[in-house]
Amino acid sequence: MSAQRYKCIVQYDGTNYVGYQVQPNGNSVQAEIEKALKKMCKGEYIPIQASGRTDSGVHALGQVIHFDYPVAIKADHLMRAMNSLLPADIMITEIEQTTEDFHCRYHAVGKKYIYRVDLNRFPDPFKRQYTLHHPFRFSMENLQKAIKHLEGEHDFTSFCSTKTDKTDLVRTVYEASVIKDEAANELVFTFRGNGFLYNMIRIFVGTLLQIADGLKPVGEIERLLAAKDRRKAGPTAAPEGLYLAKVYYDEEKLKRGE
Repeated sequence: MSAQRYKCIVQYDGTNYVGYQVQPNGNSVQAEIEKALKKMCKGEYIPIQASGRTDSGVHALGQVIHFDYPVAIKADHLMRAMNSLLPADIMITEIEQTTEDFHCRYHAVGKKYIYRVDLNRFPDPFKRQYTLHHPFRFSMENLQKAIKHLEGEHDFTSFCSTKTDKTDLVRTVYEASVIKDEAANELVFTFRGNGFLYNMIRIFVGTLLQIADGLKPVGEIERLLAAKDRRKAGPTAAPEGLYLAKVYYDEEKLKRGE
């Protein structure tokens, strides 16, 4: 039987990794998945591709990868084998055979991220690696007014790390929203768009929290979009609260949020 390409959805807790991508300074999610595949293939290296990178400490609910396995095998059997070899903080949740021309990065049309903020007075030891702790008084009304100004097509220079290698900083955000989860006492931000720049979501959150706290005016987002200057925006929020929630391959579903 000939080699077969597989598309996988992966969940991971990014706490113990230097990020998704292989790095010289520590262990990565990619390295662990490739290690599992190498064991399954009796020492043969199977490179994997991902929809994109996540930084150290960032988590994923719906990262997408693909790879070419030397022989065709039932998807469910492949998933069971991989999960039996992966560490407990990485899990393949879906797997399917796909065409040899499918590419999880180049064919992606958009992504959805969520960001969680713990509002409790003192840091919850069980949330410290999965949320940003923010125990300050804030205005939910101002926060909800400000966040909507991020929707639409904009040049997001003010919300992109100066370390980016991108030259085109225009992106379209289809959804920028926030709710308060009363049961968990958390803010849950959702951002859905056709692409996100380096640290873009974390700078969004850092700036929006300053607006909510009264440190910046409600109209600050509009001013920052026009300024195109990273130095004028808020801080880059911690990586622990960020989750890659979904990767889209259908533009209409991306726009509708399905």
